[in-house]
Amino acid sequence: MSRIGRVERTTKETSVLVEIDLDGTGKTDISTGVGFYDHMLDQLGRHGLFDLTVKTEGDLHIDTHHTIEDTALALGAAFRQALGDKVGIYRFGNCTVPLDESLAQVTVDLSGRPYLVHTEPENMAPMIGSYDTTMTRHILESFVAQAAVALHVHVPYGRNAHHIVECQFKALARALRYAAERDPRAAGILPSTKGAL
Repeated sequence: MSRIGRVERTTKETSVLVEIDLDGTGKTDISTGVGFYDHMLDQLGRHGLFDLTVKTEGDLHIDTHHTIEDTALALGAAFRQALGDKVGIYRFGNCTVPLDESLAQVTVDLSGRPYLVHTEPENMAPMIGSYDTTMTRHILESFVAQAAVALHVHVPYGRNAHHIVECQFKALARALRYAAERDPRAAGILPSTKGAL
């Protein structure tokens, strides 16, 4: 049985639809109006092997902030919904991804407790197209808050802003994939000594 999450979020600033299938093939259909963000969400779906649909209409006449933030919130909520009771999953996942001169290290615990640690090189270019590079951390904060996961993202070095951000999304995709996959040795078992995640 596929694990699917679907969230619709509508405010005066945005209208967001996110649907994610954790047991997909990496098929994506992404449209936020922010080209680079679309590219990053496509990386998330493809490298996580998540079937991912994102349709966002936002107040881009103001700036991209609300569009990006509300999409990340809906994505986190959909991911948590798709995880269900978490019985039989690996729970922990990590991945290190290079992209030319940049390197990202991501570790995740699907713990039910939201926490983010995020580091990336200082003095990055402020913009990638219409994408404000300070939003990467805010995307992760918003995702973590709704997905209720502990997430550590570390980029020890990198020069090109596009590469620095993209390797984070690729590593995040793989870490989430590994953590959410079903462990054949733990069928029917919740991976927690507390008895709850």
